[in-house]
Formats: sequence, structure tokens, C-alpha cells
Amino acid sequence: MATKPDLAPRSFIPGGCRVSRDCSPDLRGLPVPVRPDNCQTHALRGGRPVSRQSNGSVIELRDVSKWYGEVIGVNQLTASFGAGVTGILGPNGAGKSTLLNLITGRLRPSRGQVRVLGCNPWREPQVMRRVGYCPDTDSFYEDMNAEEFITLMGQLSGFPRDESLVRARERIELLQMSAFAHRRIREYSKGMRQRVKLAAALIHGPEVLILDEPLNGLDPPGRKLVLDLLGKLGTEGRTVLVSSHILHEIEALTDRILLIHRGRVLAEGRIEEIRFLIENQPLTYRIVSRERRRIAGELAKLESVMALTFAEPPEDALEVRTNRPAELFEVIQNGVVARQWSVEEVYAVDDNLDAVFQYLVKE
Repeated sequence: MATKPDLAPRSFIPGGCRVSRDCSPDLRGLPVPVRPDNCQTHALRGGRPVSRQSNGSVIELRDVSKWYGEVIGVNQLTASFGAGVTGILGPNGAGKSTLLNLITGRLRPSRGQVRVLGCNPWREPQVMRRVGYCPDTDSFYEDMNAEEFITLMGQLSGFPRDESLVRARERIELLQMSAFAHRRIREYSKGMRQRVKLAAALIHGPEVLILDEPLNGLDPPGRKLVLDLLGKLGTEGRTVLVSSHILHEIEALTDRILLIHRGRVLAEGRIEEIRFLIENQPLTYRIVSRERRRIAGELAKLESVMALTFAEPPEDALEVRTNRPAELFEVIQNGVVARQWSVEEVYAVDDNLDAVFQYLVKE
């Protein structure tokens, strides 16, 4: 029987921001906010120099295992991550969330060593003031609006209220949330909630950013916005880890990946090295839109679309099976921008990495 995980007895803030009770002000090391007339990521400039291991790694795991009773979450995993964006890929249940929880100090490893910016995140939680974390689950004060919630995250990170408000507004502008910044979070769609979580994770200008399935539920414009932002953060020298079970999402962001299955590393390196394994694997996506018939008419023209299925009324959804997801998303993106399509959500119905992992396991 599985036992409860060893969760850290520390303060976790809804939305992913974490503050240690024993952090004194001189440990903050947080950047001074820059006013919104500079570059796209103006609010994230500054901060202390990134601490790296002798091999250039910012995050390092050595022979790490995590057990929940008889259930193995991570099994003798060794990996290291430096500056830039790295995708952590695996089917649901592969151990991605367990791995990220170990890196953020939310879980204590059963064996092995975890180092983040030279520190043990479980025993030295103050290092998390230099890390931004966006979990896959929601934890909000639902009666707050986005501006109030993100401002609170800034205050809990150690900033005065006025400065927190400035930072919150900068993040809101950065993630194009101004139109709904004063609506209650309980009224937000999945994609809007994802943007709020990301803004909260960025409030203190972290050197390291950990994102668990951050693209889930985002509409095409929101997906492009987040991908562009994360790519820019990576080029600025920050360490960004993004978990996903959708390969093309990571492929649009970075070519550096870590493939895990059943808690073990199956492969790591450049996407091109494994791309041939899944080149013709068909994928199914669900598009939620009131204009589903109009969209279906355009998608039916694509040779890569193998099937189109309408959901039963009253659900406004369309399922599309394709072997070229990038082409599918390009058509949807163009339709939203050029033809003013109203698309609420696009998400994968199946795990497109299953075939890859089955192949690698057999090998």
C-alpha cells in the first residue's frame, strides 16, 4: 500500500510561490523592478549571479529515487540542467511531477542527492526564493482577481505592497491579461488560470523556473505567447524546465529534452535524435469552439488530417486526428488572427509519446 509522501513542513503559497519562514531579508537576492518601457522581459531583469556546479549545471540530481511505500515514483535517476530551456517528456504517470517536486524541495528523496543552485532544496528551503514554480494543479484564492492574487504573491515573496503591485501589473501586461485582471479568478477559463499561475511564478524574477504542464488549456494565441516568453527567458541565461507529454509543444520551445518512463531516464539530448521514432504517429486533438463547423471545413482541406469528429451537443467541440500537429496549430493560429475565429481551448486527447516509449522500452 502506498504511503503519504514526505512533503516539506514549510510554507507553500497558492499558485506555486513558496516562502520559507526562516528567510531573513538579506537572503532575498531579488531584482529591482524595471518600468515597462524596456524589453519584453523587463520585469525579470536583475538578481544575483546564477550559482553553478563545477560542470556548469544549475540543477543536479545524482542517483535519486523516491518511493511511496511499494510504489516507485523516481528510480535511480541521474540528470543535470544548465542555462536555457529543457523539456521533460513522458506519458502520464512517468514520474515527471515527482521529479519536479524533488527539485523544488516539496518531496524528500528516498535516496540520492538533489542540488539546486548549489543547495539542497529540502534542507535549505531559502534557495526557493530564487526559483519560480508553476504546478500542474490550481491553488488560488478564488474570490480574488488576478491583480490582487499576483500582488499577494509578491508580498509573500518579501516585497512591500507598492512594489508588489508594480511587479504584478508588469507581469499582467507581459502575459496580456489586462482585459480580465480585475475579474474574480473563479470566473477564469483554464487558459486564463494558467497565465495567472505563470505570472505568480515570475513575480520575484527567478533565476530558475520550473513549469509542470504549463501549456494545458491555453488557446492558440496564449500558447504562442507563453512559448515565446519561455524561449526568451532561456536565451537570457535562466534555467527553465518544462514538463509535458506532448512532444511538439516542447519541440516548438527547445531541442533539449529528457525522456522519462516509469521513473527512469530513457533518453536525453536533442529532439532530432529521436524525431524519426514518431514522425508518422497519428495524434488526436480536441478543439473547443462555437465555430467548430467553420474550423472543420478548413481543417478538412489538409492532407495530414485523417479524421474529424464532432462532439455530441450541447458540447461545442471538434476532435481532429492528424500526423502533423504543427500544421494543425498553424491553421488554427492563422484562423484566430486573420479570420477572428473564437477558439476557447485546444488540447491533446491521447499521449503522442506512448509509441516512442514503447519503442525505447523494447530496445
